[in-house]
Amino acid sequence: MMDERWIRSLHVESMRHADLHAEREAHVLFQASTIGALLDGSFDGDLTFAELGERGDLGLGTLNGLDGEMIAIDGEFLRADVNGEVTEVGPGERTPFAVVTEFEPTVEGEITAGLDHESILAALDSMARPGTSSFAVRLDGRFASVRARSVPRQEPPYRPLAEVVADQHIFEFTDVEGSMVGFRFPAYVEGIEVAGYHLHFVDAERRRGGHVLGSRSGGPLRVRIDPSDDLHIELPPTVDLADPDLAAATHAAIDAVERAN
Repeated sequence: MMDERWIRSLHVESMRHADLHAEREAHVLFQASTIGALLDGSFDGDLTFAELGERGDLGLGTLNGLDGEMIAIDGEFLRADVNGEVTEVGPGERTPFAVVTEFEPTVEGEITAGLDHESILAALDSMARPGTSSFAVRLDGRFASVRARSVPRQEPPYRPLAEVVADQHIFEFTDVEGSMVGFRFPAYVEGIEVAGYHLHFVDAERRRGGHVLGSRSGGPLRVRIDPSDDLHIELPPTVDLADPDLAAATHAAIDAVERAN
């Protein structure tokens, strides 16, 4: 359960495309659109990956047409397709949903071998400093297993995301070296973001990856955490911020989509 001390401490600021600026800001999270819009089938965006790269070097998301799971790591944008195969994303391609940050971790630690996914997340919670509203996180090392998924590219007219996920492909990587990247957000922003953890994985050779459904540590994992209390959201013309009071109404749909297995 999320700590009430930080549930309402995240500062959310919305902007339109014309208001964007290229300066990267440390410890600020940047998001294109909202998870609520994605749930409704808004799978086309107006932000290119060249523009997204001006706002962060680590993160996750998807591509227009829901064309795979996107992993941003070390300033490189990667796509894990429906089979979990990873390729580089071109700068002119666009995203309907992504979250990135200029990753400057202020907390470092280690997770031991043999922990299941829930224990890994609990360990991350314990490493975060008290009062932390949200954070970006990166885990590097050997995983005994990673259960991941991706979905097939969609064509208009788009179906709601919950229907698309019914066609997801699930794959398991075993005894694999790689990186897990993503974010933890408070319950208050459910509908704008995914409450709790949202993680994507890519192997060390950057050939396989996807949206994380589960994992187990296979060796010591290096953990780096970049706390933030600021979330800047770029809203496409047809998208408005979801009413935070609707968080409870969207929770079941988000849980089914993000943690489906």
